[in-house]
Amino acid sequence: RDELLGLISDDERGLRSQKDKRRKERILRAFEALAAESASSDGITTDSRLSGTWRMLWTTEKEQLFIVDKAPLFGTRAGDILQVIDVGENRLNNVITFPPSGAFVVASTMEVVSDKRVEFQFTGALLRSDTWSFPVPPFGKGWFESVYLDEHIRLAKDIRGDFLVVERAPYDW
Repeated sequence: RDELLGLISDDERGLRSQKDKRRKERILRAFEALAAESASSDGITTDSRLSGTWRMLWTTEKEQLFIVDKAPLFGTRAGDILQVIDVGENRLNNVITFPPSGAFVVASTMEVVSDKRVEFQFTGALLRSDTWSFPVPPFGKGWFESVYLDEHIRLAKDIRGDFLVVERAPYDW
């Protein structure tokens, strides 16, 4: 756990390792080893513990990293990147915040299909600020598998082979 968190701590959420193949390989090796160890010890990771607001620490997902990298071109910066999950209501929202008041929100329905897997279907997206909003049509579906390191840190891998490290946010969104 400490090794993985140390490797990603100065990686700018994945931007540095996208450009440094050796760095990315070290992170992925640590991720895979930890995920395998955690998966065998905890079992169910799609129960009510999955519900909450999760803040992204690191990812290989190119679309999220593109937005983080290019936000300054639009006179802003990417703030917290969140997964807001409600297992009981079958909802998953992915949120990229743009402080002080903007956000890109992708809404989804979700279904827990196994002890580790969640399938989701995008239902819409919205780019918004305090004074305007711009809807974007839904654009896909997929799945992710999770393992917990503890009650605060979760590792996930998705349908496209992207990796994600998130921590439980100290607030709800």
